[in-house]
This record gives sequence, C-alpha cells and structure tokens, in this order.
Amino acid sequence: MSFLSLSNIIKTYPDPEKGASKKVLDIPHLEVAKGEHIAIAGTSGGGKTTLLHCIAGIIRPDSGSIVLNGTDITQLSERKRDRFRANHIGYVYQTFNLIQGFTALENVMLGMLFSGKGVDRAKAEGLLVQMGLKDRLKYKPSQLSVGQQQRVSIARAVANDPDVILADEPTGNLDPASSEEALSLLKEVAKDKILLLVSHEKDVLSQFQRVVSLSEINKA
Repeated sequence: MSFLSLSNIIKTYPDPEKGASKKVLDIPHLEVAKGEHIAIAGTSGGGKTTLLHCIAGIIRPDSGSIVLNGTDITQLSERKRDRFRANHIGYVYQTFNLIQGFTALENVMLGMLFSGKGVDRAKAEGLLVQMGLKDRLKYKPSQLSVGQQQRVSIARAVANDPDVILADEPTGNLDPASSEEALSLLKEVAKDKILLLVSHEKDVLSQFQRVVSLSEINKA
C-alpha cells in the first residue's frame, strides 16, 4: 500500500495570451512508498513546482485526490492544509525562503512554531550542527554563503520530523561542490522519509534509483 498517492490530478491556470485556461497538470496516477526517494525530471516551466505545491497543499488542484498516510489533502480547508503541511511536509526551496532579519537558528525555530508542537531550541541547534553550521547559529542569511543558506533551509524543512520532504530544484543556485554537499545532507536527513526532488540537472538525477519523467506521467 502506497504512503503517498495522487489520482487524476488536474490543475489549470488562465492563459493571458489566449484568454482561456491552460492545463498545467494532468496526472492520472502516481504512487510513492514510505521511505522512497524519487527524483522528478522535467524542463523549466513544465509544471514541476506546481506539482510540489499541490502535494504540499500550498495550492489546491482543480480536481483529483492527493492522499498522504490516509488523509486527502485536497479535501482540507486552507487553514487545515497549512497545519497539515507544518506537521507532515517539509519543503526545501531553490531560493531558500529564509527570513532575512532572523538568524539561522531563529529561522529553524520559526519553522517549528507553525506545527503547534512548541519550539525545541536544542533540536534546532542539533540540526544546524548536523548541517555543519555549528559556528553559524547566530548568523543571518546575508552573512551566510548560498550553500550555507540552503543547509539552513534543509534543517528547517526537517525540524518537525515530516513524513515527506519536497525539494524544488534545491541545487539550482549552488556551485558544484555546494550542490553535492547539500544533496548528500538532504538524502541523509530524509533517511526513511519520502523524498521527492524535482530537477533538470543530470548530475542530480543520476544519484536517485528511481527517476520519474514528468512528461511521462503528466498528460497536460
């Protein structure tokens, strides 16, 4: 039995040039087992980010179901989707999405706050130490390298012990050395969690046993 299951996902957006709706996603079926790590390959503008946003509950598809551990995310209100995401889904952004006025430690602790479980400072510090940032806890994003910022983003994504980690081109803004380091750390902290990573980089895709081409599962 799959842990994450997508069925008949349709998502459209208005097409400003044609004045009609443009179908971005049309995914009949996708199943992911618990603990499975999958890379989703696709070109820019092909719907990769939209797919992750639907799975995360950031946006709702026009139709279809997204079931995670027995809960259909598409049937939840926006408020309940936000709470569900905080507790069950970690998101790693290409652009990091760190709060510039907060330190690395505060950014991770802020991620904990949204879950409603309370903030565990010691755990947040431990995650950053695991990311190799022991001496950067009080540094703000502008004082960190892009590779270090991505490591803070990874620590924040796993702070609430999510079931699923979604990574949207997480190495897209990194140099080769930082990219390899970030990917290694991401896979390490994912361990027995579901990891869905979208990318168009061959070096990244080659490090996954299962690679799914978005063009093959997306009929849009």
